[in-house]
Amino acid sequence: MITRLGPIWRDALSLLFAVWDARTPMTARLGAVLALAYALSPIDLIPDAIPVFGLGDDLLVVPAILVLAARLLPAPVLFSARARSTALQRRLPWLLPALGISLILGLILLAWGVWQGLSG
Repeated sequence: MITRLGPIWRDALSLLFAVWDARTPMTARLGAVLALAYALSPIDLIPDAIPVFGLGDDLLVVPAILVLAARLLPAPVLFSARARSTALQRRLPWLLPALGISLILGLILLAWGVWQGLSG
C-alpha cells in the first residue's frame, strides 16, 4: 500500500512545481487547484462522518484529479517538474516525519494552553 503512494506523492509535488511554470496550460492549473480545494473542503461527495466511505472518496477523488491534471501537462514541463520533485525528495527525506512531529507538538501545546486557560 505504501509503495503505491510514492507515485501519487511524486505527481502531487510535481504538479505543485508545474503550476508555477509559465508553460503549464490553464486546464492543468485548474485541475491542481480543484484537487487541493476538494482535499481541504469540508464539503465532500460522501461526508467524512460516515466510517470508511467518508474518507474513501477523498482517497479516490483527489489522486484521480491529480493524475488527470498531470496528464494535461506538456512532456517538457512534466519532466522538469518531476526532476525538481525528485531532487527535493532526496534532499528532504525527513520532511514528513518532521511535519508529523511538529503537528503532535503543536497539539500538545494547544492542549496545555487550553488546560491552563480552563484551570486558572
